[in-house]
Amino acid sequence: MNPRPYNVLFLCTGNSARSVLGEAIVDRLGEGRFKGFSAGSQPKGEVHPFTLDLLKSLGHPVDGLFSKSWDLYAVAGAPAMDFIFTVCDSAAGEACPVWPGQPMTAHWGLPDPAAVEGAEIAKRAAFRAAYAELENRIRLFLSLPHTSLDRMGLQSRLDAIGRTPPAAAA
Repeated sequence: MNPRPYNVLFLCTGNSARSVLGEAIVDRLGEGRFKGFSAGSQPKGEVHPFTLDLLKSLGHPVDGLFSKSWDLYAVAGAPAMDFIFTVCDSAAGEACPVWPGQPMTAHWGLPDPAAVEGAEIAKRAAFRAAYAELENRIRLFLSLPHTSLDRMGLQSRLDAIGRTPPAAAA
C-alpha cells in the first residue's frame, strides 16, 4: 500500500476549466488514495464560472479551487507529484518546469470548453462534455494496477488513456 495518496496534477494553460475539473474528479473518485491538483502555465486568475457551476451541481466541493501557476508545484516544499497530465494542447507543447521526483506524465488533450462560442446552453454542454471525458479517463486511470505495473507498462497505459476516443471511453 502506498504510504500516502498518489498526487495527480492536471495542467492546462489557463487553469480555469479542464484542469480544475480533473482536480475535482480525482479528489472524489480517488477516495483518499489519490489527491488532485491543478495549475496552468498562464493562469487566468479565476476559475471559469461554468466550471464552478457544473462542479457544484454534481455535488463537488468547490472551496479551495482557484486558478494558479504551475510554478507553485515546482519549488522546494511543494507536494511531490506522482502523475502529471496535460489536458490542453497548448500546455503539452510548452516547456514545463522540472518536476521534483520524476512523476509519470501523459497528454490527455481535450477541447477547451471555455473557448466555445454561441448560446449559453452550448457553452454549458461543452463543460459537461469535458467533465464526462475527464471522468472516463480518470476512471480508467484509477482502475490501473499502479503498484504491480512497471514504469514502462504504466507509461504505456497512461498514454493509451489519453488516446481513448470519447465514445470508446464510456
